[in-house]
Amino acid sequence: MCWSAGADAVAGVLVGGVGVACLLRVKDPRRLPLAALPLVLGVHQLLEALVWLGADGRIGPGAAQAARTAWALVALVLLPVLVPFGVRCAAGPGAPRRTAALAVVGCAVAVPLAVAVLRDPVTVQVRGHTLAYAVGVPWAPVWAVGYLAATVGALLVSGDRVLRLLGAVTGIGAVVCAVVWRLAFASTWCALAAVAALVLFAWSGSPSGAGAPRRAQ
Repeated sequence: MCWSAGADAVAGVLVGGVGVACLLRVKDPRRLPLAALPLVLGVHQLLEALVWLGADGRIGPGAAQAARTAWALVALVLLPVLVPFGVRCAAGPGAPRRTAALAVVGCAVAVPLAVAVLRDPVTVQVRGHTLAYAVGVPWAPVWAVGYLAATVGALLVSGDRVLRLLGAVTGIGAVVCAVVWRLAFASTWCALAAVAALVLFAWSGSPSGAGAPRRAQ
């Protein structure tokens, strides 16, 4: 998310463009799910541009609610499944077993979050230069831990140096963005999405296994 509809729209186009480039650069089909992540993040930014327009009353309530629901489904349901699944696929037969376990965790987290999003209307409130979403999720701290394990954790245990770097950057960046967001100063999640997209752009064009640590002979 960014600090305005215009900023979200620009970020969405740029990050989505990097996502298309990632998909065109990738040579190993097993890398396609993870290479698609920047495109998903770009679409996510464009959805939030619509959420901003709805919050400002510049689009109808039906379209605004649809945008909020779609945004929540991408953030809370699609990402915790896509990231660990993409890591698992990219690693191929030699993937660490932990990646499979975290993919299961991602699915386990996505199901109750999907139920919560589809059961009750997603609401949003403008706070300074940020948007505060409200989704009726019981046991939210539990699902938050599982969410982070499935997304950031999967990258950190991937066995690929570039993906581990992405996991570290994402984890640290998420903490910084959350602090700035809670201060209602400005939302900087779009900057984190852009950095993640650039890392994946570099990764998508590298040979398969290029970022994997060498094993002792």
